[in-house]
Amino acid sequence: MGFLSFIGRVAFSAIFILAAWQKIQGFGQNGGAALDALNPKFELFRKNVNEMFNVNFSLPQNVETKHLLMAAIVLEGVGGLLFILGSSLGAYLLLIFLAAVTPIIHDFYNYDLASPDYLHQFNSFLKNLSLFGALLFFLGMRNSAIRQMMRKKQPVKAKTL
Repeated sequence: MGFLSFIGRVAFSAIFILAAWQKIQGFGQNGGAALDALNPKFELFRKNVNEMFNVNFSLPQNVETKHLLMAAIVLEGVGGLLFILGSSLGAYLLLIFLAAVTPIIHDFYNYDLASPDYLHQFNSFLKNLSLFGALLFFLGMRNSAIRQMMRKKQPVKAKTL
């Protein structure tokens, strides 16, 4: 059972690790294609948040979207590697990554329902949502297994004759 669990974690993490590696390979000096895709979507997300909540949401002066992309790559890559090892920290890093990136990158709510892009973005959003759910399931099962082990390891009272 332990080996199958390890293979499952490797298969699950492959999506994150390979995507992070691809972003690192194309990053270069200017952030590459990933930053080109992120910039307009982040600006649209920022605009939507500002309008919806009537706030002035912007990045701090020294922070650029390139820095956000680097942080996302670290969360994605390190989280995936730690998840392979069965670490809860890896699952939490991947949860943070998915929660932050999914509504920005897969912005189906900005497309017309008849648009083919709407369907693509909505499907990608749902796929990320299912990955988020799988990570929550992993953490829930891990926590319940730890609680069961703690109950079993309670000292047994010595029987008196």
